[in-house]
Order: sequence, then C-alpha cells, then structure tokens
Amino acid sequence: MPSDRSLKTMNSIHRGLLRISRGRLGWMAAGMPVLDLTTIGRKSGRPRSVMLTSPHQEDDMLVVIASKGGEETHPAWFLNLRDNPEVVVTMKGAPERKMIARVASTKERERLWPIVTGNHPNYSDYQKRTHREIPVVILRPAD
Repeated sequence: MPSDRSLKTMNSIHRGLLRISRGRLGWMAAGMPVLDLTTIGRKSGRPRSVMLTSPHQEDDMLVVIASKGGEETHPAWFLNLRDNPEVVVTMKGAPERKMIARVASTKERERLWPIVTGNHPNYSDYQKRTHREIPVVILRPAD
C-alpha cells in the first residue's frame, strides 16, 4: 500500500504533468475525471491541495472516495474536510469553485457504492484490504 510520502510524490508528479502540458494532460486518470481538492489543514490551518479522481458525478454533485489504497487510516484530506467541510475544487477548463463536503449518509452510500465499484472495481479491492468502511464523500456547490 502506498505510504504518505509516495502519495505526496505522486501528487507532485501529477501537478508537474499538468504544469508542463499547460493543462492539456492529467485531468483524466483510470477513466475518471481528476479534480484538485483544497481543504484547510486541521492542524496547520493552511490550505492543503490534493489531486483526486471523481468516480461518479450527478448534476452538480461530485463524488470522491477516501480509500487511501485500502490502508487502515483515513487520508489526511478526508480528516481535514471532516473538520472543515468548506473546500475549493478545480476541474479541467473550469474556475475554482467553493463547495461543501460531507460524508454520504448510510442510505446514500448504499446507493452510490455499487455505482462506483461497478464502474471502477479497484475501489472494491481497496475495501477488501481494510477493516474500516471507506468513506464516500459528496461535494456540492456552496452557492
């Protein structure tokens, strides 16, 4: 499973690809749109950005999965948005957008998880690796 250091390195490489290609490459990964999620660090109080895939979208709702490759701990970005749900999202060809993040309710997760895993089975594999229930996070526009 990826370490925090390797995840940060992959994020840096991803950002480098976006920068070098002037945004032409890097906005899709594994058949999913990529987004840049900025949270406020729960300890530092500073903005923290991470590149994530969104395996499902409905109207103005984006879904991201706090899988961390199936590790037993939640990713830092998830802990940050859980403490402060006001986030900023950037996607290809769109301006930054203020959004509100929340963990899907049990009923929402029961509906969304089969959609996500049906289209992207890697998330099922991640769930099998961990004892924690991998959170499904819903992002909606703040305005």
